[in-house]
Amino acid sequence: MATAVVCAYSPVGHEALAGLLDAGIEVLALYTYAQGPEESWFVPPAILAGQRGIPVAMEPKFNEDHVYHCIQAHKPDFLFSFYFREMIQARFLELPRLGAYNLHGSLLPHYRGRAPINWVLLRGEAQTGLSLHAMTPKPDDGDILGQTTLPIAWDETSLSLTLRAAAAGRELVRAVVPGLVDGTAVRVSQRTLGPSTYFGGRKPEDGQLDLAGSARDAFNLIRAVADPWPNAFVRTPAGTVKVSWALPTAAPCPPGRFLETAEGVLLGFGDSALRIHALRKDRVRSERPTDHALWFRELGLPEAHP
Repeated sequence: MATAVVCAYSPVGHEALAGLLDAGIEVLALYTYAQGPEESWFVPPAILAGQRGIPVAMEPKFNEDHVYHCIQAHKPDFLFSFYFREMIQARFLELPRLGAYNLHGSLLPHYRGRAPINWVLLRGEAQTGLSLHAMTPKPDDGDILGQTTLPIAWDETSLSLTLRAAAAGRELVRAVVPGLVDGTAVRVSQRTLGPSTYFGGRKPEDGQLDLAGSARDAFNLIRAVADPWPNAFVRTPAGTVKVSWALPTAAPCPPGRFLETAEGVLLGFGDSALRIHALRKDRVRSERPTDHALWFRELGLPEAHP
């Protein structure tokens, strides 16, 4: 039986680890992170590892010498990275007998880098996918061993797409890994698939809505950072107000203004508007508030009148 050391986190990491076990790989150790309270919406890979008797190490600093020596002592056939948060040093990639591989949340060579699921939504893509590829010292580099494509619905959120990616990741790992074990897996150079694109990490402050921009761009940002991500927001005299969810509408509304109409509260942008479904301020959420004028006053929001 082939053996592996796994570095994993997130719901994608959980399902990819499950796919590895489905493929009959003996996992010698799991390196992961402690789950924060804001991440309680998914089952971490450490739970699955515990259920299967796999030793779990919580390593906030993976690339330390003691971790290197532990993995060296395991003498694994494989090293897998499934949505791991750290860039694994080159010396670790030389340890496994049959190679080191990473599961990335995009169709490489496009959307290399951090937060690919959030970025594809932000940029309004119609499809994305996952790629299992050989690791090199460069981020998201190396030959591709397998890919799977995911269509993106017009109202897809980061949560729904992440959960679909997790399920697809399990199937991709389960399908590709046997070929890695017996040497029949086909490798495709990323250089043959066209130019690459790279995107960096995102921070909560990147979620500010541009009220002078297009409503479509605003909608894409809202769904890219919808719950459980930090949410898009607007700044008001009373502080920051998060726009938890909103949908495009053809109803007119002045740019940069909130407007109460028969169909609900609108927020105007440079070209059109969004209909607000949920706002949040100081962690208090209002879904379809009944007294819109009261909300406007409490939040210090600029209100337009029809």
